[in-house]
Amino acid sequence: MKNLQLVSNDFENEGMQTSPATNPIADEQLLDAYSQAVISVVEKVSPAVVNIDVHRQVQSRRRNNQTFMQEVRGNGSGFVFTQDGYILTNSHVVHDATKIEVTLADGRNFTAELIGDDPDTDLAVIRIDAPNLVAAKLGDSQSLRAGQLAIAIGNPYGFQTTVTTGVISALGRSFRSRSGRLIDNIIQTDAALNPGNSGGPLVTSHGEVIGVNTAVIMSAQGICFAVPINTAKMIIGSLIRDGKVRRGYIGIGGQNVPLPRRVVLFHELSRFSGVLVISTEENSPAQKAGLQEGDVIVGINQQPIANIDDLHKLLTHDQVGVRSQLIILRHSQKLLVDIVPEESPTK
Repeated sequence: MKNLQLVSNDFENEGMQTSPATNPIADEQLLDAYSQAVISVVEKVSPAVVNIDVHRQVQSRRRNNQTFMQEVRGNGSGFVFTQDGYILTNSHVVHDATKIEVTLADGRNFTAELIGDDPDTDLAVIRIDAPNLVAAKLGDSQSLRAGQLAIAIGNPYGFQTTVTTGVISALGRSFRSRSGRLIDNIIQTDAALNPGNSGGPLVTSHGEVIGVNTAVIMSAQGICFAVPINTAKMIIGSLIRDGKVRRGYIGIGGQNVPLPRRVVLFHELSRFSGVLVISTEENSPAQKAGLQEGDVIVGINQQPIANIDDLHKLLTHDQVGVRSQLIILRHSQKLLVDIVPEESPTK
């Protein structure tokens, strides 16, 4: 008991000493260092962040069922990534715009041209003709780690730059775009995405852009998502060159279906699901190849297909015009069907 009391007293004595963990001065210095890091990033990146004001013509209907065109306005953010005026933003911010106006952080206002738009990744490139632009530095989203500092910057509604901070909550998430395709490797962060901040940059403590803020799930405690900048780097070239991203298309309506275990074992398949063909479009590659309603696609070019997202991932621009081989189940048979994917129709 004496030994126990001795240890207890020693602990109490040690606890009365001021430690760095409970030192108010140390805590204040830590908070000050955090604030200075955020301030430094904002000062570095915010001159490249822009406000985007969009005009659209939409069809509306009166009570007597007569239709008329009505102009509506939208707003979002973006950021300059080249000094000659190219700006990256979300597709949903500028899609179908009849007029795009950009306001820089210094208050200058310019009319922008839509260069390219890709709803499948929710990315778009616009351009302004303006001198003395500050371009944000693009980082490497592949090097991110969960838990590191993330700073979301926007320029909503023409107000002063808004800033929120948080951490990278998770990596490798998937998020379905408005076009229906799945966007892979999405960055999840708890840095709040304020209204009008869509299209703005998500940056590191070094001031490098690692993502493009794209969406928030309000019902899930404000979880936010950003398209990784490495994905954007791949998309930017196609948007500037072609105004769109070329993808393969075979022209089917499909749905995911489970496969009976005995069918999987009999045909030596590696997946327990596939894509059921419920329709084929007129004069599409699928119709030309002889695909029928009721066929189940389980592979393409020896790569297994378990669902529609797998099919989308493998129908890249490299497959356009190239003869491919579908593996399908038709009734009790496993068949190989030659098909030549075409370029996906413009949305």
